Amino acid sequence: MTNRDILKTAMEQSALDSHCRAEDFLKDENVVVISRKRDGARKYLALPFDCDLVSYGNNIVASVREDLAGFVKEYIQKYPVEHCFETPYLHVLNDELYRHHLRVCFMAEYFLPDVDLLRPLPCRYEVKAFSASQLEGLYGPEWENALNGETKQRHVLALGAYDKGRLVGLAGAEADCETMWQIGIDVLPAYRRQGVACALTSRIALEILDRGKVPFYCAAWSNIRSVRNAIKSGFRPAWVQLTAKSDEFVDRIIL
Repeated sequence: MTNRDILKTAMEQSALDSHCRAEDFLKDENVVVISRKRDGARKYLALPFDCDLVSYGNNIVASVREDLAGFVKEYIQKYPVEHCFETPYLHVLNDELYRHHLRVCFMAEYFLPDVDLLRPLPCRYEVKAFSASQLEGLYGPEWENALNGETKQRHVLALGAYDKGRLVGLAGAEADCETMWQIGIDVLPAYRRQGVACALTSRIALEILDRGKVPFYCAAWSNIRSVRNAIKSGFRPAWVQLTAKSDEFVDRIIL
């Protein structure tokens, strides 16, 4: 699988999620579409979107509900692509969303592997592989990024790092859609800055590619530790995404 194949697969998946065409992400002009639920979209997405912005760098594809289409089109046309995803410009979007009982909620950067850089990085601890049928004993609060207990049915693979029999790091792969598996990683605090995270991340990415799937990695822009791990593991930034949710949804998270 080449880098071109990987990017094409990601754009095709984003097109399913956003109810648009994959080539829309390559246009010079911005695109606004009415969000619809589609078969094959990432399983954790609550569709249709109220307001969702995606950029692979060229433009913005906005997938929105119909009554917000006019304003969102004006917003993404008024400011440069990169500014639409940051303050103070986001206040303009959020103020209008607030009138509709919505708020900006999720903002994330997504990474794809660079096959010219991806390689199995060394780990000073023993690494064990687990198939989907062997994961039951690995769930716990310290591993909720790697294996979230609420989405057990989508977990397909894990790699654990062991120090004298003690699990100290865990990477999990979740089949969020047919063609792409998402990587999650956790390392116990005492074992961080020892290369455990990038060793497990790089190795599980290769395992995913060996199975004919595209690995992807998600991090908040402010999570410097996670972004550094993605880059060190052989991943590179691919797209950014911003999603608005209802007031009630946001309040459940922050209160």
